[in-house]
Amino acid sequence: MITRQLAEFLAAPHRDFPIDDAKRSVLDWLGSALAGSREAPARMAQSVVARFGTSDEATVFGAGRASAAGAALANGVASHILELDDVHKGATLHAGAPVIPAALAVAEREQVDGRRFLLAVALGYEAALRIGEAVNPSHYRYWHPTGTAATFGAAAAAGSLLGLDAARTVDALGSAGTQAAGLWEFNADGAMSKHLHPGKAAFNGVLAADLARAGFTGASRILEGERGFFRAMSSSFDAARVTDGLGERWKISENCYKMHSCCGHTHTAIDVTLGLRCPGEVRAIEIETYGPGYEIVKEPNPRSPYQAKFSIAYCVAAAWCEGRVGLAQFSAERFHAHGVNDAPIARLLERTRVTVVDDLTAKYPSAWPARVTVTLTSGEVLRGASDYPRGNPENAVSTSELEEKFAALVGDRRGIELVGRLEEVRDMSEVFRDL
Repeated sequence: MITRQLAEFLAAPHRDFPIDDAKRSVLDWLGSALAGSREAPARMAQSVVARFGTSDEATVFGAGRASAAGAALANGVASHILELDDVHKGATLHAGAPVIPAALAVAEREQVDGRRFLLAVALGYEAALRIGEAVNPSHYRYWHPTGTAATFGAAAAAGSLLGLDAARTVDALGSAGTQAAGLWEFNADGAMSKHLHPGKAAFNGVLAADLARAGFTGASRILEGERGFFRAMSSSFDAARVTDGLGERWKISENCYKMHSCCGHTHTAIDVTLGLRCPGEVRAIEIETYGPGYEIVKEPNPRSPYQAKFSIAYCVAAAWCEGRVGLAQFSAERFHAHGVNDAPIARLLERTRVTVVDDLTAKYPSAWPARVTVTLTSGEVLRGASDYPRGNPENAVSTSELEEKFAALVGDRRGIELVGRLEEVRDMSEVFRDL
């Protein structure tokens, strides 16, 4: 049984795991979580969590302490606001935002050491990404995998820190799966639900693991059962993806880091555009992309910063005009009720066309490809293409680049030093309290 095999792996002792990759993932997540904790949706979540009741179990970034489940919820919401948190190509989900808040909250409450925390993070990624790959790409049509598949990852991380055996881990996965949700409809309105998805996944993962430790049972075949996750949420699932290479290849080593503050489906086109950028007036830009990604980033004339993060046309135009696509390119004053307020970008958007092409769609989700053609008024034609954006393992960034990304987001380097020595920490309850 697939669920049982996964649970046995998650509950087994692991002396060796990619600890450096786990630390890179934690560092990258921490920057997004700390910076995101200052944003309005995070403040709303923090205020709601505060009404859950007084507790000193775990850190809520920017808002003191809360219960472990409450902290996981608030920090999960904060992690996903800036669209700078990690992503995985095959699973098409952001594992850090749900998995690490769940792991940190339980690690603080249980006062475990840093190495156990890092292992829990790696195991959480393992469950989330393998299950995400199993149901993709058809799952992605209606479901946001960061809210669905990653709920299993949050439960796996929490369960590892609680020392659940295989039977109790099955229960935790069962309770996680029955709570897994997250619909894409929020994108039609630019609603805040996308931030809620990882927060609720983290919360549900902690809840599922805590219930399992108490003896609360869950479906034993939550993944492969006749009315389980696979059949309910995918029209073309591949259950073998969950166990393929399990124990041989760690999924956290396939993690992809985002270097632009927008949806990952825009990033390859952005990078190609930055590589083509040169002086000269543009007559036209043509972007070729893959179908499932285009469905998420097809907004042609965004009317808000949030819509702009999901507009491949806007992101490419901003990249050409300004040479970067960071937080500044999504400031509120750039948009109004009728569209883009920034004149150079607005003019370029009128000359930008996005098309879906079959050969690029065929490469997805193992690649997230794009082709960009820029025609200048001089008649010169510039062309570029790539299958992978910067930050993917195939187009990797260094740890020092991730450290600079963190410092730019947070404004100081204390978090870099803390993450750098996590495997030496004896008690996780105090590590991030002052941040």
